[in-house]
Amino acid sequence: MAVWGAAALLLLLPLVAMQVTDEADWDLADFVTFGAMLVTAGGAYELAARQTGNHAYRAAVGVALVTAFILVWMNLAVGIIGREDNPANLMYPGVLAVGIVGAFAARFRPQGMARALVATALAQALVAVIALTAGLGSALVLTGIFMALWLVSAWLFRRAAREQTAGAPQ
Repeated sequence: MAVWGAAALLLLLPLVAMQVTDEADWDLADFVTFGAMLVTAGGAYELAARQTGNHAYRAAVGVALVTAFILVWMNLAVGIIGREDNPANLMYPGVLAVGIVGAFAARFRPQGMARALVATALAQALVAVIALTAGLGSALVLTGIFMALWLVSAWLFRRAAREQTAGAPQ
């Protein structure tokens, strides 16, 4: 319930902001997109949470989903490299694809998920290197933040794998 309550609150924030300031100017498409993103992230978290009681695994999934959510939202809203219409921003779905393909390849097992999230952090760094090399601008601070979040998720998955191994019958 907490996840869905937080999602509903997040969806209401722009509506409240629109009443207070002219800086927030959302249309129906913005609300639908944001709502779909919240439902996707919330549903993915709920599915993962129902599959395991491992708190480290749940936290790892939460960090990964929040990171992906913020990456997508920032990219759609204002763009990370330049403005939102800059074609260089199309590299960021590739970052997410690395994580998604890695997760499926790992069959969502914690040890493999840890590797997938490290690969995602490396893909995030690669986007920054490509952007810098091509003279497209830099998002080094944001890249560092996103990489740190992907690596925190990887660390939590590794911890979940150790807890799973420690609890396994010998």
